[in-house]
Amino acid sequence: MTATALASGLAFPAAAQNAVDQLTAPAEEMADEIVDNPSVDFAADTLGYDEATDIVTADGNVVVVRGGYRLNADRVVYERETGLVTASGNVNVIDPDGNEIFATEVALTDELKDGAVEGFLLVLQDGGRLAAADGTRVDGVSKLNRAVYSPCDVVDSTGCPKRPLWALKSSRVTHDPVAGRVRYADARLELFGVPVLILPGLSHSDSSEARASGLLVPSARIDRSTGVSVSQPYFIDIDDNRDLKLTPTVFTEVNPGLGIDYRQLTSDGPFQVGGFITVSDVEETLIAGPAPTEIEDEFRYYFFGNADFQHSPNWRTTVGLRLTGDDTLLRRYDISRDTSLRNFARVERTDLSSYLGIEGWAFQGLSLTDDQDIIPIALPVIDFKYSPEDKVAGGRLTVNADSASIARVGGQDSFRASAGAEWQRSEVTPLGQLVTGTAMLRGDIYQVEDSELAEFDIYAGTDGFEGRVIPAAALDIQWPFAGPAFGGNQMVTPRVQFSYSPTGLNDDIPNEDSRAFDLETTNVFDISRPPGNDIWEGGGRMTYGLNYRLKGPRFLFESEIAQSLRFDDPELIVPDGLGIGEEFSDFVGRNTLRVGRRFDLIHRYRVDRSTFDIRRNEIDVVIGGRRDYLRVGYLRLDRNIDIDDLQDSEEFRAGGRLQLTRFWSTFGSVVVDLTDASDDPLGIADGFDPIRSRVGVAYEDECFEFSFAWRRDFVSDRDFEEGNAFLFRVSLKNLGR
Repeated sequence: MTATALASGLAFPAAAQNAVDQLTAPAEEMADEIVDNPSVDFAADTLGYDEATDIVTADGNVVVVRGGYRLNADRVVYERETGLVTASGNVNVIDPDGNEIFATEVALTDELKDGAVEGFLLVLQDGGRLAAADGTRVDGVSKLNRAVYSPCDVVDSTGCPKRPLWALKSSRVTHDPVAGRVRYADARLELFGVPVLILPGLSHSDSSEARASGLLVPSARIDRSTGVSVSQPYFIDIDDNRDLKLTPTVFTEVNPGLGIDYRQLTSDGPFQVGGFITVSDVEETLIAGPAPTEIEDEFRYYFFGNADFQHSPNWRTTVGLRLTGDDTLLRRYDISRDTSLRNFARVERTDLSSYLGIEGWAFQGLSLTDDQDIIPIALPVIDFKYSPEDKVAGGRLTVNADSASIARVGGQDSFRASAGAEWQRSEVTPLGQLVTGTAMLRGDIYQVEDSELAEFDIYAGTDGFEGRVIPAAALDIQWPFAGPAFGGNQMVTPRVQFSYSPTGLNDDIPNEDSRAFDLETTNVFDISRPPGNDIWEGGGRMTYGLNYRLKGPRFLFESEIAQSLRFDDPELIVPDGLGIGEEFSDFVGRNTLRVGRRFDLIHRYRVDRSTFDIRRNEIDVVIGGRRDYLRVGYLRLDRNIDIDDLQDSEEFRAGGRLQLTRFWSTFGSVVVDLTDASDDPLGIADGFDPIRSRVGVAYEDECFEFSFAWRRDFVSDRDFEEGNAFLFRVSLKNLGR
């Protein structure tokens, strides 16, 4: 750094400007020369120049900025001949990455990035601190002697010094801001001041956003299926847009396993692939078999992949893949509790007026009773919609066409192609009613093969080709009334809908996509209430209901209830017990209550139209916020349907977290099957069967995380055994990344 550089950018405080005015002629010439160099900003209370020694001295609130480096000190001495800058008194140097050096005295080159330091303290961008007796910086790289690193607080809440919870001590430490790494030689880890681990070599990132290869946080667990296990992930930073994580795990009861997770960000979007592999014994049980069969040393695997590519503003591809080599691997090795895996690939094109989607679906069942031969593969499924931007006859017109091909290895196969149009127009009358008219016309063609192999007769079609044409119309009227009430504003909205379409449209038609049905407020006003395309609810019908809304400063209450009435003889299109099989439908409703930001309650129900028995009762409650919360859920289905996938059930679930102190918290969850013999006469349910539960404690402060959890599984499945599992995790901030 030249004398010219020492005062460039000169926005001096008044005291500094007066000092410059009193300088000798050579100093004035030097200052003029400095102003012409914009590479350095400089400010100080006083500035002096010794012409004999060619030394510039700045005192009082000295600030020097050059090349992204910033130096603050009480006093700065610059030797023009040697280019040495010596700073003393409350020295602070900030590099371009935001890392800060505090020192009693530093000697730097004129670029401010190289030199020697006494009484060194480096505050890294991630909040960690490096303290050393002395050190040097060469080409921006700091080399420290007798150093200590810790991200923990070193003062308590009253400002008094305290020992950090944990620290790394090393005879030699190197900080490379370009690589973003801190490297240690002959380090030791101390916890509460006690050495607990010797580390001959160690490195970690200097920034929470940095990417670098290295060890991640390990985890340990104990369970009945695999014994004691320890996992140590290793992260490999391949490139700025690619990385790989390898997670070897050792077990005491089974052979080791390896987890793999590869991620990449392409110009079109991200994708991820990975999985888990191991070799261990597999227990297989045939449904009709006399006893379990064990296969020794079987290669076992799990594969997953997902992608989301935006090829252009209009074209998008999404993929989700999950596949396992056997039924129990995921649960036995605590990868997932899922009992069914979904695989799909979808290509979509969208613009302002149209949508095209082409996709395929495949499923893998992992339950003991699943028969993979009758689980469907849907390929391809095509959906096209077109809606002109301009209105047609004052309303919105939508034209659609779609098809689906369903295949099974050992079951019914079917193909459907549909095309149609829907027109809808809404108007507000002078009295305030919202009137919506809907007209629809759709045609379907079906081809069915092997209908005799359908899992349930009610879902089967008739072999060969079948076709139908569906015309439908509806008129919907809503009349809201609003006004003040109970310190807030209320709105009462009666609603009535008249709809009509022909009956008898489901003969010989297979039911592939309309099975998962239950009448509720979200579908009671649909022209055809069953989901999907296969089952159509025809006939003349009036649906009526009432919506109430009360909103105050800190609360919201909403309630809705509805029922429908048929004008012709009911048609059995879905199993009786789903709410729409008689002249009058069941009553369906929903209540929502929100108080402030710490209480939410949602209640959904369906009440039998004749007996007033509750056929569906579902309650979800959330109490608390981010730190302390309790979530409780209850579901009871009482439909009396003799079909396996529509059996009655009752379940209770709860989970929560409680912040005990500033750093300590406890958490837990439980799922209980309350189904009894009256709900499932052929089952073995006793009315209180816990499925799984978990409870644990956690500690988290500014530099240390610890958690311990106990989990109990109450369900066994072949080589996945019920029993206890204990999970242990320790994380030191900024290490293990």
